[in-house]
Amino acid sequence: MVPRQRKKAVDVSQISIPTDNVDAALLRRPKRWQIGFIRQFMTIIGPISSLYDFLTFGLLFWVFRASENPSLFHTGWFVESLATQTLVVFVIRTAGNPFKSRPSWPLLIAVLTVVTVATVLPYTPLRAPLGFTPLPLPLLGTIALLTVTYLGLVQMVKTWFYRRHALL
Repeated sequence: MVPRQRKKAVDVSQISIPTDNVDAALLRRPKRWQIGFIRQFMTIIGPISSLYDFLTFGLLFWVFRASENPSLFHTGWFVESLATQTLVVFVIRTAGNPFKSRPSWPLLIAVLTVVTVATVLPYTPLRAPLGFTPLPLPLLGTIALLTVTYLGLVQMVKTWFYRRHALL
């Protein structure tokens, strides 16, 4: 049930994408999307997510012993995957630096709200029906570190990819 809940939460956070701001360079000279370009981008960026999935699984099982507590595994996986899947939109929405390209307020609020709710949910009465358990502070810190390094790696690879295609 957790994958379905995560998918719905990601969908909710992405509803505001149509409100997003477009980089000024694309307003001056609009770009035509090419399916080959998108396929290459997905082929290069996609495996980074899988790498972090395996890293998260390993840390949950071997460091945090979540194999002894399936609820801890489900909760940790829910929070980490939701954070990475929603926050990555800030990185991939622009060819440039995500700190210089400002997202729209609705997109910013929607994504941050979903990540906040996902992080807080295991500490609320809703945790029981969802099968969640409160995450220990070291695991929350690890999830934050995984999320930051994931976003940083996606940004580095994205920058390399766009330079390779002479778009930066």
